[in-house]
Amino acid sequence: MNNIRAICFDLDDTLWDLQPVIPRAERMLYEWFEREYPEVTRRYTPAQIRGLRQAATERWPEIRHDLTELRLRVLRQIAAESDYDEAMVQGAYDVFFAARNDVSLYADVVPVLQALAPRYQLFALSNGNADLEAIGIAGYFAGVFGAREFGVSKPDTRFFVEAAGRCGMAVDQMVHVGDHPQNDIVAAKQTGMRAIWINRKNLRWPASECLPDHEISGLDELVTLFL
Repeated sequence: MNNIRAICFDLDDTLWDLQPVIPRAERMLYEWFEREYPEVTRRYTPAQIRGLRQAATERWPEIRHDLTELRLRVLRQIAAESDYDEAMVQGAYDVFFAARNDVSLYADVVPVLQALAPRYQLFALSNGNADLEAIGIAGYFAGVFGAREFGVSKPDTRFFVEAAGRCGMAVDQMVHVGDHPQNDIVAAKQTGMRAIWINRKNLRWPASECLPDHEISGLDELVTLFL
């Protein structure tokens, strides 16, 4: 990995397992509705609220990259139909967002970030809206870039080009580490950025037309590659 100045990380399912996080956050939000805004739970089941969120990208395709705004619009719809005011919307989002950032980092994350940060600039590149300050690892990163501020989401190659520009680097000076074959690996490589697939679940690589530069089963293998 000669000439590499920066290592970029995807977040969800790369640094933590997202699978339990969103369902738990939605459950905590529904319990909050029951206590604070009970008309919501009289009008909607948890499944119906999930359905509104799932339909939101079809209803508002122009903001499909902005997960925060999509959820806020759904909450505004729920508030209006339940005869509550805007105060409910922000309160509900705060409850959800706090729970969304209550994640359990994989055991290899902090030791690897500690090892790499003194030698490389580290950046986070995510379609999601996780808050690394709340999670407790922001100090390891020189920057955090997301689909909301770029106006596009991975696998759009403009995401990676824009990230490189904001980092002040050429794409071939950066390597991206992520779990998603298309969003993280194929898209990064299509821009000329090198890419490392973290395959924690021992899956078979699905994209024969494009291979990762390296495949790893845990982040600790990055120490061998870069140090």
